[in-house]
Amino acid sequence: MNKMFKNRKKLEKKIVVAVIFFFALISVFTTFGIIGVLLQETILFFRQVSIVEFLTGTRWTPLFATKKFGVLPLVNGTVLVAGGAMFVSLPFGLLAAVYMSEYASSRARSILKPFLEILAGIPTVVYGYFALLFVTPILKSIFPQTQSFNGLSASIVMGFMILPTVASISEDALSAVPRALREAAYALGATKAEVATQVVIPAALSGIAAAFILAISRAIGETMIVAIAAGQQPKMTLNPLESIETMTAYIVQVSLGDTPHQSIAYQTIFAVGMLLFIMTLVMNIVSYFFTKRFREVYE
Repeated sequence: MNKMFKNRKKLEKKIVVAVIFFFALISVFTTFGIIGVLLQETILFFRQVSIVEFLTGTRWTPLFATKKFGVLPLVNGTVLVAGGAMFVSLPFGLLAAVYMSEYASSRARSILKPFLEILAGIPTVVYGYFALLFVTPILKSIFPQTQSFNGLSASIVMGFMILPTVASISEDALSAVPRALREAAYALGATKAEVATQVVIPAALSGIAAAFILAISRAIGETMIVAIAAGQQPKMTLNPLESIETMTAYIVQVSLGDTPHQSIAYQTIFAVGMLLFIMTLVMNIVSYFFTKRFREVYE
């Protein structure tokens, strides 16, 4: 009877492992399938367009009669909006994480964390219209030259959208720092602020950096906020008050169904998507090696 019980347990374990392995394979094959589709259409695109023109050109007009395929204006818009979002999410997210980890009582933490999670659960299309109909009029009252569609409002709202990601992951990293390090610093006469800034944050640096890079990747790949609030005018500008277009907003614009299938304009979706994929992949690789290089292991 005991032997039958052990055999059944072994069989159940093998079934569970097989099911987990199956779903892991599905995720791997799905990733390779996405890469395969992107590569296929991207190769067809670069048979007609020079990769040098694509990567170095400063005009992007694939839907016009005079077609230009320089992707730099889209990259410029993407980096401009994502960079602005970082100025909002990184400092506020880290400060929120430090407060929840080092200063907040258990009651305050139980109230604050659900509110942050609510921010993460709001649909991005709602954020987009919030940026267009609420934030933009405020910006116009402060800066009259602000255009109706602009990068700054999209950056601000996107920053608050990804703030919970930074705060949650950073707070987990800070909470994982052993209590003994804090107590040792207190024993040496350090204040709570000194412990937080000179002991806890350096000890959790790898986790905080991973949170930052993950947030940047999320900002680069965000679609609906920039499609609604930032505009559809690809241009080389550093002025966030102007209308711009990001890579994801362009993909949405062309994917509406009016572009003929297998046309050069249709294939630009995949070329831009492949570049976006490479950018986020590089960010994830940097995050992995940074975390591995500066990770602190405590016993």
